[in-house]
Amino acid sequence: MNNKKSRQSRALALALLTLGATSGVHAADEAVIQQSFYPYQNDKPSFAGLSAGMTINKGNVAQFKEILDPAFYGFIEKGWVELKVGDTTSFDLHPNYVEATRQHMDTVKLGAKPGEISGAVAGRPFPQEPDANDPRAGEKLAWNYKYGYNWGDSAAISPFYWKFRDMNTGKLERTIKFDFHFLNFTRRVNQEPTPAITPNPSQLFRGIYVKAQEPYDVRNTQLLIHRAEDDLKRDNSWLYLGFQRRVRRLATGQVTDAFLGSDLMIEDFEGYNGRISDMQWSYKGTRFMLMPFYNHNDLTLDSETHKDSDGYQVVAFGGQGGCFPNITWQLRKVYEVESVPVDGSHPLSKRVHYMDAQTFTVPRTVSYDRKGSMWKTFTIGQAHPDHHLPKNKGSGVSIDDSFTMIDIQAMHCTTGQFKGQVDPEMSKPEMFSVQHMRATGN
Repeated sequence: MNNKKSRQSRALALALLTLGATSGVHAADEAVIQQSFYPYQNDKPSFAGLSAGMTINKGNVAQFKEILDPAFYGFIEKGWVELKVGDTTSFDLHPNYVEATRQHMDTVKLGAKPGEISGAVAGRPFPQEPDANDPRAGEKLAWNYKYGYNWGDSAAISPFYWKFRDMNTGKLERTIKFDFHFLNFTRRVNQEPTPAITPNPSQLFRGIYVKAQEPYDVRNTQLLIHRAEDDLKRDNSWLYLGFQRRVRRLATGQVTDAFLGSDLMIEDFEGYNGRISDMQWSYKGTRFMLMPFYNHNDLTLDSETHKDSDGYQVVAFGGQGGCFPNITWQLRKVYEVESVPVDGSHPLSKRVHYMDAQTFTVPRTVSYDRKGSMWKTFTIGQAHPDHHLPKNKGSGVSIDDSFTMIDIQAMHCTTGQFKGQVDPEMSKPEMFSVQHMRATGN
């Protein structure tokens, strides 16, 4: 009888220990989720002398050097631009994406070499804080960006104005009007069908489709990019040139050429538009930095050009050469990540990406030429979806809303003014095909 009671007691104790351990694991996982997706819930970052509403200019920039990247610090120091500080606000991603992360976070693992991953069904693959002692921490952050909620399951930028400018004189050399479309074939968490579009015989992860609308000499020029689920497979990319009226496949090296004469490579899109396996990734640290996040509807917008029939106005530009968006910047938690091309013939020696820790967008990137000198610097303004177009409200998408790519060496820039629309009707699967390019190219 005593032995029986003893066995029962041991069994009960074991059950309680197991339950306690399981609860502890769940609590730990939930703490990771909260820190990753809601970093400003309990405390906002601060820096001595910094306050919302102030302007940072060449007269006071020295005291804020620690919270600026070196390229933008140089711009302010030269008097090329002033930076307006806004209040730090939370850019909450869609709850379905957060829940997908919660469900799958304990199953995700890197493979033996860069580009290999398993268990990443949906959501953020590695929500845990990066470890400086982990040699693959940078690679994990790169996967978080690749599988991020950038434009959600699908979206469009329509219209999208690119302007080429001489930075010395401010002369506007050219304006191209585009439509950009983005579609996730897999890892879908919000827009039907979920979790994947079928059939998907090519096993695609993502598609990007671009069409030029104006001016006449580039009208109907189209770009199509297919990115495979398997990161070790090269992207398939096609270009349709309106004046030639034919589709041709892009060679691998062409994604690092100037796109239609701009200061951007195709590989630059969204901060980085390539494979994880094409780069060596290094985590350089976590810090608070000023980043281009704002409420679009609260800005003084461009009332002179590109006003749509629905009254939507794009972001205005100013500063040296008209190369800088007139936006506000927030102090935010940032991961600094360096990417070095595997291919020695690549035109860059490295990029330094400043990844926003909450959204995993890449609002700031500084690129260096083969000699190691600073060459180009990319800013992508992030607008809160609840202070933008009505259709974007509640989407949980950090809206790409303005950009500037500045070639420091050539004193030239390409700027972008967006009308970003999270609308599945605008980016249907049939658009992301070579047949569609041919059918719409005439």
